[in-house]
Amino acid sequence: MTSPSAPLHGVRVLEIGAFMAAPFATMQLADLGADVVKIENPEGGDPVRQTGPFLDGHSSPFARLNRNKRSVAVDLKTEQGKDVLRRLLAEADVLVENLRPGALTRLGFGYPEAREINPGLVYVSASGWGQDGPLAAQPGLDIMAQARSGLMSITGTPDGTPTKVGVPMCDLVCALYGAMAAVAALRAREHTGQGQHIDVNLLESGVSFAVWEAGTYFATGEVGAPLGSAHQTTAPYQAVRSSDGWVTIGATTPKTWPAFCHALGLDELLEDPRYTNAFDRQRHRDTLIPAIEATTSTRSTESLVKVLVEAGVPCAPIATMDQVFGDEHLNQRDFFWDAPHPDLGGVRQIGSPMRFSGTPVRRGAAGPVLGADTAEVLGEAGFGAEDLDRLRRAGVIGH
Repeated sequence: MTSPSAPLHGVRVLEIGAFMAAPFATMQLADLGADVVKIENPEGGDPVRQTGPFLDGHSSPFARLNRNKRSVAVDLKTEQGKDVLRRLLAEADVLVENLRPGALTRLGFGYPEAREINPGLVYVSASGWGQDGPLAAQPGLDIMAQARSGLMSITGTPDGTPTKVGVPMCDLVCALYGAMAAVAALRAREHTGQGQHIDVNLLESGVSFAVWEAGTYFATGEVGAPLGSAHQTTAPYQAVRSSDGWVTIGATTPKTWPAFCHALGLDELLEDPRYTNAFDRQRHRDTLIPAIEATTSTRSTESLVKVLVEAGVPCAPIATMDQVFGDEHLNQRDFFWDAPHPDLGGVRQIGSPMRFSGTPVRRGAAGPVLGADTAEVLGEAGFGAEDLDRLRRAGVIGH
């Protein structure tokens, strides 16, 4: 159970989800102290449980994506299973689901039906394309959303093959929008006494990122294109070659551009009329970046970072993931932590980026074993020992 000091202590969340959007949204709510009950099919549960790599038979990704949650294994296609869900919904504050639009309606638990059970319920639906519109019925995965949202058209290098963002960005940001909307709806409920239905989707989440592209297109009609690591409107703001790799720089302001040039002995660039301001430098990147790399490519990444940091120029090396997970700065900030698991011991976790001064985020258990909390959660809902035995014998809940 959560600490009374947690921001969302006392909030009960039900999750009917799989893979990424709903589970990542409820992980945020669980980190904030909500009591998240993950409702899974007794036959296998969330498909992420079958996703490797595996540690002693347990999915490593699942143990991290579903931390701080309780698992209830119940077959919602049975009438007895539906009765279980009705009783859980009656006491819940939030439901988060990312099934295909209409799937819960066919089970008898669309928003209108859920609202009849619990008028104060905040009902969050995450999907590929939204709950309505011409695409609503189509399956929507992250890569399809990255494609339709335009993100893949501006990611990668010029004349390169279509490239998606390295992480499932549309899934993840849709989840964050869903979690934020749920908290906002709970706040609204304090005034109205009523819950509401929240529709978030991968496509619109991806399009919402196109801030610079929209600013350009709606002003000039110019269509964005992939620029590698370069910025859309200013320069130098990208990765440049070093003698042993790459370093990212952001020398775009009237203060940092001269500091950058002085630090690297590139004072001649300050006199070049093509590079007078950040916008002009961006327009002349084809000559500016080779001029910069003629110097940076002769020096190591470490030495470049050192001299640029001393000069007050924003910069950073491009870290590999093993370097990230061992990063001294993150370790000193206690970002990574170990969550207990009944079979695996401590499971290393990525920390929450939300740091509260008075109500810290929760650091509880790793993702639960399938159905591990069924008896406990159903007992809280009023099911007695005989009820649980009956449901087990009927195969409605897991053992």
